[in-house]
Amino acid sequence: MGRPENEVDQTVPARAALAEYLRERRRAAGLTYSQMSEAQGGWLSKATFERAASGSTVPAWDTIEQFITVTLTEFDVFGPEVLLTRGHELWVRARRATRAPYYVHKSPDPTLIADTAGLLRALRHQHVWAGYPTPGEMESMAGTGMLPKTTTRRIIAGDTLPVDPPQALAFLRACYVQGETELERWLAAAVRALQGDPTRSKDVSKWVKAHREMARQAKKKALAPVTPLHDQEQQQAA
Repeated sequence: MGRPENEVDQTVPARAALAEYLRERRRAAGLTYSQMSEAQGGWLSKATFERAASGSTVPAWDTIEQFITVTLTEFDVFGPEVLLTRGHELWVRARRATRAPYYVHKSPDPTLIADTAGLLRALRHQHVWAGYPTPGEMESMAGTGMLPKTTTRRIIAGDTLPVDPPQALAFLRACYVQGETELERWLAAAVRALQGDPTRSKDVSKWVKAHREMARQAKKKALAPVTPLHDQEQQQAA
């Protein structure tokens, strides 16, 4: 029998919660850290998995993803998507707790944005709220050419706004703003802000178009769960 595992470091509660979740996954799978490393071909070492579940650090998302994937069992009835989603939520909270300034207490509300300065400030706060993803991580999430690291650094530093709607959406998605409804609210804020800025108002038409399209997608998605149910009721009535 191996030596008992050290207690989870409770210094940062959000970081500890992530570590506890990972330990639960390992116990459910009945694997040692060495077996976990072997199961995924040694890409991550035993020490890396141990450190990830220690509570003393917030590992990279790739490590968390591998940890959860390698500990999946046939008894995980909800499947990997639910487990990874929960892990990601805990990971973001841990990063936020260890990286975000004390004054960022909640995610920014795009409905309160009135001008370009407010838009840029809100984008920066969203980046903080997302747990400070690095420009490299964001570029990878956005896809080739969508969000260059140099541009991302300038947005994060408060030096510039996204150049167009696709770049703004790439930035927001890389900061974990998910869903058409939330993205529509941000695009509406961008339209408001740019319309009031004489230096940027000439570009507003493409933002208006992007906002209308996102609003259409949001409405379509909101109605999607209703339509199949309606069709089913019609079929049963027939």
